[in-house]
Amino acid sequence: MSQSGNDLGRVLYRQRIALRLTLDELSFASGVSSSHLGRIERGERFPSAHVLRKIAKPLGFEEDALFTLAGFLPSDNPHADEEKDPVYSQRKLDPYVAELLSEETVEVQRAVIDILNTMKLISRAVEKENE
Repeated sequence: MSQSGNDLGRVLYRQRIALRLTLDELSFASGVSSSHLGRIERGERFPSAHVLRKIAKPLGFEEDALFTLAGFLPSDNPHADEEKDPVYSQRKLDPYVAELLSEETVEVQRAVIDILNTMKLISRAVEKENE
């Protein structure tokens, strides 16, 4: 995983605070207990993909973006070995970039995510044309 539990927890905490949500409100919206969310934010627990999926929308994240932050973003090649496949490891969001992005407003975060998704679509289209 490219993002430590503490770093990811910090990103989730900052996003929740930026949205002015309490742990109880996020818990209600996501169906994840507030005590578990608190442990994730403090870096005491690393969230499963199932939990990330449940909290993505209430926190204003695209699922793919949140999975990228957590290091869960899958490869196009399910058999890729991260250490042997540099393309796979480049698909993970750099922790420094994730930290900077977490300090931005939700609107800026969404704009950046939209830009990255658009770039990914363009890249895939170019790859298909070159085949």
